Amino acid sequence: MKLELIGKKIGMTQIYDENNNLVPVTVVQAGPCPITQVKTVESDGYNAVQIAFAPQKEQRLTAPELGHLKKAGVAPHSELGEIRFESAPSLKVGDVLTVAKFAAGQFVDVIGTTKGRGFQGVMKRHNMSGQPETHGHMMHRRVGSIGMRQTPGHVFKGKRMPGHMGQVRRTMQNLKVVKIDEAQNLILIKGSFPGATGDLVIVRHAVKSK
Repeated sequence: MKLELIGKKIGMTQIYDENNNLVPVTVVQAGPCPITQVKTVESDGYNAVQIAFAPQKEQRLTAPELGHLKKAGVAPHSELGEIRFESAPSLKVGDVLTVAKFAAGQFVDVIGTTKGRGFQGVMKRHNMSGQPETHGHMMHRRVGSIGMRQTPGHVFKGKRMPGHMGQVRRTMQNLKVVKIDEAQNLILIKGSFPGATGDLVIVRHAVKSK
């Protein structure tokens, strides 16, 4: 059964592996994630389980959120997420998913939100080379002509232009788990993935791993 955990990106560091090689890793505090709801085709139209993350004070949640969590017998948490399944899940409300569901050496997918870069021009946003810097040229970092002549006479949809950059959902696939620390609910994953330190991420069993 492929599972997911909601976690928080702690930051990057480096450790030595069993062959004494220095490996760059990203540390994620994943879980524990109690199950707050089980959904089936009969009741909700699809199979899934809802999980919670990040314990929170009661006064910081709304009454509907508190009622939903109390009905499941789960302490107040600030984040909720869903794991979908093709068939009815064997998990039940109250079960707790932890990093013990993962193992060192396996591959995972990490879903996160990229850092926001604000409004950016085409050189930074799309890696364009820019225009001449000398001989009286005055269009150094600008996009230049974007349209065409009378035919077809309009700008095609999807034209690369200046605009908002970053802060979009991205998935990094097939990242290797280097180490699991069950005592502190930590997963050490080789390499880097999108998101700032402290951002929420989703760690799941790799979908396309061989």
